[in-house]
Amino acid sequence: MLAVEGLCKRFGGFLAVNQVSFDVREGEILGLIGPNGSGKSTTFNLIAGNLQPTAGSIRFAGKEIGGLPAHVVCHQGIGRTFQIPRPFRKLSLLENVALAAFYGEAESISRDEATNRAKEALAMVGLPSDAALKKLELARALATKPKLLLADESLGGLDHAEMERAADMLGNIRSRMGITIVWVEHIMGVLMRVVDRVIVLDHGEKIFEGTPAQAAVDPRVTEVYLGKKKAS
Repeated sequence: MLAVEGLCKRFGGFLAVNQVSFDVREGEILGLIGPNGSGKSTTFNLIAGNLQPTAGSIRFAGKEIGGLPAHVVCHQGIGRTFQIPRPFRKLSLLENVALAAFYGEAESISRDEATNRAKEALAMVGLPSDAALKKLELARALATKPKLLLADESLGGLDHAEMERAADMLGNIRSRMGITIVWVEHIMGVLMRVVDRVIVLDHGEKIFEGTPAQAAVDPRVTEVYLGKKKAS
């Protein structure tokens, strides 16, 4: 569904993403993980159209989308959440999500259809409830009816029980909506229980690709997260 090849992003003299390549298969949940500063969010923003690549290719459903603006990428069928929620605070939860539904479609939809999609998305993520802003971000992304969902650090600021529920919720969203998910996180534990495959970044480079079980015993992944090599 998504093919990233040789992706690079340079900010002046700093190379934030360096020759990153990976595929996302239709219907899977892919974890994109790494410590803070590893290039996860930059890679995410390049795919979503919030940043333009310095080099490389991003193909979605066979079409090149690298460098396209964010609203065009959304209309292609890619929804995303943001690490820091920025709702319209003078609007209700329903109005926030309905707005995303209304403008997230390439073709115009009616207010009633936008409202119905908003209600469906809010029900899917269990709002109103605790951790409302994180769930609001997810509901807004789901209201655009994406084929591919980019979930950016959806567990940030949640306690362990909320993390467990959020992980289960993403699995439920995949099964109910039939969408593909790329989940960006720096927290390994709960994410590894849900994802089918994992990509690990460090200092802007891909250092691992494989199953969660393989990642858990990989020496480079262990070194990145624990600061030392795992004893043999």
